[in-house]
Amino acid sequence: GRMHRSSAVFVACRVLTLLRQQQRQQYFIARLCTMTAQQSTTKRDALRSLEKEVQERWEQEKVFEMDAPEPGSEEAKKGKFFVTFPYPYMNGLLHLGHTFTLSKAEFAVGYQRLKGKHCLFPFGFHCTGMPIKACSDKLTHELADYGNPPVFPQVEEGSKEGSSAPSAAGLKPKAKVAAKTGNVRFQWEIMEAMDISKDVIPKFSDSNFWLKYFPPLCRAHLQSMGLKIDWRRSFITTDANPYYDSFVRWHFLTLRDRGSVKFGKRYTIYSKKDGQPCMDHDRSEGEGIGPQEYTLIKMKVLEPLPDKLKSLSGVPTFFVAATLRPETMYGQTNCYIGPDLEYIAFKARNGEVFISTRRAAFNMAYQGITAEDETVDVITVLKGMDLMGVALKAPLTSYDKVYTLPMLTVKSDKGTGVVTSVPSDAPDDYAAIQDLKRKEPFRQKYHIQDDMVLPFDPIPIIHTGEFGELSAPKCCELMKIKSQNDHKQLVEAKERVYKAGFYDGVMTVGHCKGQRVQDVKKVIQKLMIDNNEAVIYQEPEGRVVSRSGDDCIVALCDQWYLDYGNSEWKEKTRKHLEHVNTFSDDVRRNFQATLDWLREHACSRSYGLGTRLPWDPQYLIESLSDSTIYMSFYTVAHLLQGAVDGSQPGPLGIRPEQLTREVWDYIFFLDAPKPTSEFSDDAFRKLRQEFQYWYPVDLHVSGKNLVPNHLTYFLYNHLAVWNKQADRWPQAVRANGHLLLNSEKMSKSTGNFLTLQQAIEKFGADAMRFNLADGGDTVEDANFLEASANATILRLHGLIDWAKDVLATKDQLRTGDFTYYDKVIESEINQAIVQTEDNYEKMLFREGLKTGVFELQGARDRYREMANSDRGMHRDIVLRYIEVQALLLCPICPHVAEHIWTMLGHRDSIMRATFPVPDPDVVDASLLQSAVFLRDCAHDLRLKIRTLSEKKKVQKPNYATLYVAEAYPPWQAAVLKCLRESFNEATGTFLENKEIAVKLKDIPEVKKFSKKAMPFAQMVKENVKRDGVGAMDLTTPFDQRAVLKENAAFMERSVDLFSVDIRPSSDGDQRAKEESVPWKPYAVLHVSDPQPHIVVHLSNPQPTSGHFNIDVAIHDGDTVKDVVAAVRKLDGNIAASQSITVLRYCDPVAGPRQVPQYKRYDLGKVIVRSDAVFHIGLDGQLTVNDPGAAVADGISSDKIPVGTSMCYLVEDA
Repeated sequence: GRMHRSSAVFVACRVLTLLRQQQRQQYFIARLCTMTAQQSTTKRDALRSLEKEVQERWEQEKVFEMDAPEPGSEEAKKGKFFVTFPYPYMNGLLHLGHTFTLSKAEFAVGYQRLKGKHCLFPFGFHCTGMPIKACSDKLTHELADYGNPPVFPQVEEGSKEGSSAPSAAGLKPKAKVAAKTGNVRFQWEIMEAMDISKDVIPKFSDSNFWLKYFPPLCRAHLQSMGLKIDWRRSFITTDANPYYDSFVRWHFLTLRDRGSVKFGKRYTIYSKKDGQPCMDHDRSEGEGIGPQEYTLIKMKVLEPLPDKLKSLSGVPTFFVAATLRPETMYGQTNCYIGPDLEYIAFKARNGEVFISTRRAAFNMAYQGITAEDETVDVITVLKGMDLMGVALKAPLTSYDKVYTLPMLTVKSDKGTGVVTSVPSDAPDDYAAIQDLKRKEPFRQKYHIQDDMVLPFDPIPIIHTGEFGELSAPKCCELMKIKSQNDHKQLVEAKERVYKAGFYDGVMTVGHCKGQRVQDVKKVIQKLMIDNNEAVIYQEPEGRVVSRSGDDCIVALCDQWYLDYGNSEWKEKTRKHLEHVNTFSDDVRRNFQATLDWLREHACSRSYGLGTRLPWDPQYLIESLSDSTIYMSFYTVAHLLQGAVDGSQPGPLGIRPEQLTREVWDYIFFLDAPKPTSEFSDDAFRKLRQEFQYWYPVDLHVSGKNLVPNHLTYFLYNHLAVWNKQADRWPQAVRANGHLLLNSEKMSKSTGNFLTLQQAIEKFGADAMRFNLADGGDTVEDANFLEASANATILRLHGLIDWAKDVLATKDQLRTGDFTYYDKVIESEINQAIVQTEDNYEKMLFREGLKTGVFELQGARDRYREMANSDRGMHRDIVLRYIEVQALLLCPICPHVAEHIWTMLGHRDSIMRATFPVPDPDVVDASLLQSAVFLRDCAHDLRLKIRTLSEKKKVQKPNYATLYVAEAYPPWQAAVLKCLRESFNEATGTFLENKEIAVKLKDIPEVKKFSKKAMPFAQMVKENVKRDGVGAMDLTTPFDQRAVLKENAAFMERSVDLFSVDIRPSSDGDQRAKEESVPWKPYAVLHVSDPQPHIVVHLSNPQPTSGHFNIDVAIHDGDTVKDVVAAVRKLDGNIAASQSITVLRYCDPVAGPRQVPQYKRYDLGKVIVRSDAVFHIGLDGQLTVNDPGAAVADGISSDKIPVGTSMCYLVEDA
């Protein structure tokens, strides 16, 4: 019993001990994690603290507040740069996507400031339109229905409505909305997701509260990014700001006078039940959905009519099919009908009868297509089965008649239920017709005769590079699609074929033969409409349900619109586009395509926020229409209004009601007469001076998705308003792609989302800015990688630390004449300036980072490595590098640049500095080539040593001999000459290898080396790709041996060899002579020194110096400089700033044996001058040629005995 008890006690104690150990481990792990987490944000926090200090300084100094200089002054003679960004909508927080586009304007301003220009970057807040009002109304309904705070009904997880708000239809919101709101169900939840407190959310039921809440928040977030914005000029839109309201009214009165605004019918989403347009705020489903235009193809029913249509004999009757691809109608082979769907025959205009689904007919009734507006006069109701095998005359097709055939996948909720079939260019159509051809029982089931199907083959109408002339059959063949049941493959095939057809397709038939598909859609549509073979038809692009539960349609309603289809206005805009810098051919083509199809744009709404039409105040001016020339309002906003909402007058004391139309005309038009007004001549002068100086807009930046609307309207409206002043028209438009986050689309619903403020809190402003610049410069989607942003924090912090350390010890850096590597980095710095300036001018900021940061820092690191192999870095070079690096980095990372600028001792802000100017010689190309040659030699030698060292039983080499060739062997020179002749400098391409090989066969010098010729030619081609045409030169533009000898110490240190001997290829054996060519020395490695030498023992007599005795191999012809370099390499405790003195013994035999005396280092010794040369005599004795040196009688100064011992002293410079 005692044993059991003691065992139990032991076990219990052991368990307690283990528990305590586990608790201690958990404690220490938790503590370590805490310390690690704190440590991981230390550098980021340091950068953020620095950024706040810099921003406070800029604000105190009002660095970015820019006023127009007095005309004729010296300041007025400087260039100006006026950049704008589409003011963002104030219904939420700015996210990283906004910031990416915005950053392009910001970087451009930063660069142009450095170029000495007066720069203006204003920023406004857009509040016009329906979204704010819709959201506030939605919140009002929620508070009324569910209380305050609301208690929402619970929806079971996984149910159909689980991720959407309850609505009249109980369906999900549009995917785009879900992506932006994170699949939350109510407006209240959307506000909560933005970290807005529950006490504040109810205030958003008043739409005016949005205008007060978000603009200050947006400004604060942008300021924390360090934007160079003149905030005095900021404003909100809508009639809540009386100054901007007055400006917009003037804008539209001017447009009406120019004949640009007209009144007429426009397509809009409409509720039949409510009898009015159904805007976003009226919808329980389908927010953001607009009308989708189709071409309604009229396929005439031919005699004999089916039984169900006999009553229509003699009446022109048409099956009507809605298509998005009118250009493909040349390839129609049949028409598909849903066998189980219900159709109606109804009266259309001009005594015609149309057949379609009832849903489509009601859309047509409100678009002027039916016999009587807003009425569907149904003649008969039909089942799809009743309509099988009907003969039709289809427009444009080469077949005289086609037939209606069954398709089980025809839908009644999209289009008309009638599907015209083009199997040549539609995979679904091709798969369906092939099924019918192969399956006789299927044909019999629907009473389809063989002659209705079998004779009809696909018609070639469009040629694409990927698929040829029959895209759908070819794609189905490649993807092994066998039938209509291969749904997944058909979806992919459809995408591939439609994409190839639109972007790469060329018409091979018809009136537009030889033209690109994307250019002819509207042309062919118009052709059919003019021939009464088609009509325009529209329906909602998705399901829209009104709050009353009505399925909405598209109706043609009376509206005011901007006549962008006016041929004169359009042509004028098209010509101006030729002079606009778009920075990208893709963007220019997008503009041109938009001008081709753009017609009218409805500019009036009856609901929302905004400015009312001056002549028809029942309508509001919609959000895309009041945001086209607001850039001109920026020029005077700071003088007119004293607050962002215009609630108080500005410095000139002008009231909104004083801004008559005549006043605005005088401010903006040179030929306008000066109006009679209450305010002073000086006020008029200042307002006019600001506009005249800053306009036109030098750059407007935006996303590429705004080219088809905002950006094109921006051009149109400037040309219309300033129709007599072409010098006021926009100069440049820069459009970029979307921003991915961690290589995926940003979406709140997936959690892959960052607001601007979240990004700054996570990475700091400059690290975020750096990675926005590094994300991409093209119209392709850019990518923001969080891992890269974290690495940038370390890079920026490391740059500051390095600059701080170097500047603290700058007095210890080397001065005097420049060495080879000083001259190399000086040239590399100049090259970085030139290249980065060119990249910034072209708004290629990613390339600017490459040349101005990555490559320049790489040059600095190489310089440090080379300099440390000798006497260290040069003070002037280091200071020049730090200053240039700060200036080149300034447009992208201004806070870090400002901090470093201050560290350099500058009192003025870097925002008042100028872009660095390269030295007069700019870039020494030959010198830079020699530096690349030197690095390549070191790299090749390092690889050769590594390869040799990896072999078993092979000692590590300690010495190398490089054999350098000044010219190519005759056969290689002949190959190079042949390649020169085969190279097209205009295209940068060579002839095909086969053609080059044929040429080489006929060259006598090459015949003996035919097996080596093509591999050598291929290597040269790769070098040309990397280094340019200079890679085909027969000689190098510099002395290879001289470069290698001058930098032997660097070579030895970088490849960890004791000595590298440089010799001409003629000194080597046959292999050395064959293998060595210009740019590529041949290396021979040795374990022991292959050259005759004498090992000399060098002692250091300085007590407690940390320097010891070393053995140095001295060769015939070595100088004291060579010995000093060897000492530096062997004694790793000698700083680059310290000097080395070599002493020989007066008596080379007895001297080393004498007892040294304390601090009498020169006793019995003589300093050997740095230019003295050592020689090894035939007797094997070492002597030194030291002219002018003190020597004993009978000894010549050109042959002084040295013996095998010397001394060296190390002293601070």
